[in-house]
Amino acid sequence: MHAEDVARIRHMVDAAETVGQFMFGRKRADLDSDRMLLFAVVRAIEVVGEAAGKVSEETRATSQDIPWGAIVSMRNRLIHGYFDIDTEIVWKTVSKELPDLLPRLQRLAGKP
Repeated sequence: MHAEDVARIRHMVDAAETVGQFMFGRKRADLDSDRMLLFAVVRAIEVVGEAAGKVSEETRATSQDIPWGAIVSMRNRLIHGYFDIDTEIVWKTVSKELPDLLPRLQRLAGKP
C-alpha cells in the first residue's frame, strides 16, 4: 500500500474515533438539540469521506470490504447539502455505520 494511502486511512480512523468520543453517552435527540455537536460530528464525517476519496484505486481494489463509494457520497451530500442535513441519517452513520467500519479501517491502517 502506498504511504499516502496509509496516511489517509489513518486520518479516517482518527476522525471516526473522534466521532465516537463526541457521541459517547449521547442520544439521538442530542443531534437535534446541540447544534455544536451536530456541526462537529458532521465535520468529522466529512473528513472521513474526504480522506476516502483520496485513497488510490489500487488500495480500494484490495480492500473491497470498505464501502469507499458510499463514504465519499456521504461526504459529498454533507458538503453540498449542508443546509439540509438529515440528523436521522447522521445518527445512523455515527451509531451503526462508523462503529462497524472502524475496526476494518484500523486493520487496514495497521493499527491494533
